[in-house]
Amino acid sequence: MTSSASFDTLESLQADIAELIVRLPTLKNRQFIQQALTTIVRLADTEIERLDWKILSAALVDMERGFQLFYDYRHVRKVTIFGSARLAPDTPEYQMALEFGRAVSQLGFMVMTGGGGGIMQAGHEGAGRENSFGLNIQLPFEQEANPFIEGDPKLVHFKYFFTRKLFLLKESDAVALFPGGFGTQDEAFECMTLSQTGKFGPVPVVLIDHPGGDYWRSWSEYIDKQLVQNGLVSPEDPNLYTVTDNVDVACDAITRFYQVYHSCRYVSNKLVIRLNTDISDAQVEQLNANFSDIIIQGRIEKSQALPQEAQDETVGLPRLILCFNQRDLGRLYQMIATINQMATPSPEDAAHPERK
Repeated sequence: MTSSASFDTLESLQADIAELIVRLPTLKNRQFIQQALTTIVRLADTEIERLDWKILSAALVDMERGFQLFYDYRHVRKVTIFGSARLAPDTPEYQMALEFGRAVSQLGFMVMTGGGGGIMQAGHEGAGRENSFGLNIQLPFEQEANPFIEGDPKLVHFKYFFTRKLFLLKESDAVALFPGGFGTQDEAFECMTLSQTGKFGPVPVVLIDHPGGDYWRSWSEYIDKQLVQNGLVSPEDPNLYTVTDNVDVACDAITRFYQVYHSCRYVSNKLVIRLNTDISDAQVEQLNANFSDIIIQGRIEKSQALPQEAQDETVGLPRLILCFNQRDLGRLYQMIATINQMATPSPEDAAHPERK
């Protein structure tokens, strides 16, 4: 770039920043925009390496790409499919993933995968291009996108694994894991770790074998024998996932999870659980009686949206509020399962489990 072109670019940037500063007080998310700008300014005055700036810049470009893609689909629930890229179309695992992708898309969910071959390709083949997202990764040896998502505007190429993983989990409302190698095992354990520590979810996680297969069943036996029995995880932690070799069971685990439960978030130290359908005072008392062990103080109470949620799109949904101990996630999943049995969803909600 010539010095003249550089000057023109700098001049344009200065004008853009000046305009942004003028508009900042009126912007909806001004607090976070100001925080991001302040961080950049602070970093500019420090002696960090050129490589650090390259990482920061490329990661922001990755996130910009992801945020813009998913914004238009924010009201549709999505299922992330993980599994081996090495499994060929004639394997029973591939056929099971294809069948699962077709089944969840028919329920109205969209499917996300890493965009490559094997199980990822099977998920897209089953769901169809119109119901698929591909989150590919740029590699020196070039991981090509599978033919069922190649060329689609919902295929995104990320530079970094961590930004790609961010969107595969952040945008997902359910995770389906099929057999795979080290990468799939990493994704399985990361899902459990993030769920267990409250950094992801709650969302349904299903571990799917082909009919008669024991890949995940033997994995679950290892968890029970080596982790649960030795006190390395809580006895309730296996409630974080469902192991099955039946597509109907896998789909039911996902749709049932959102029958009454909608989503949750923290407001200060309170866990706010949004519901699709209100539950009775007597049912709230039942929750207090059965799940008092996961409450730090106070009780589980019904509530409308808190003042801090005024801009939340779920503002009209009924809520439960509790001071959750943020440790017993397995028990929280048990409570969500109990809530989902407490009310009959409206015909509209029952017909569209995929809607957020």
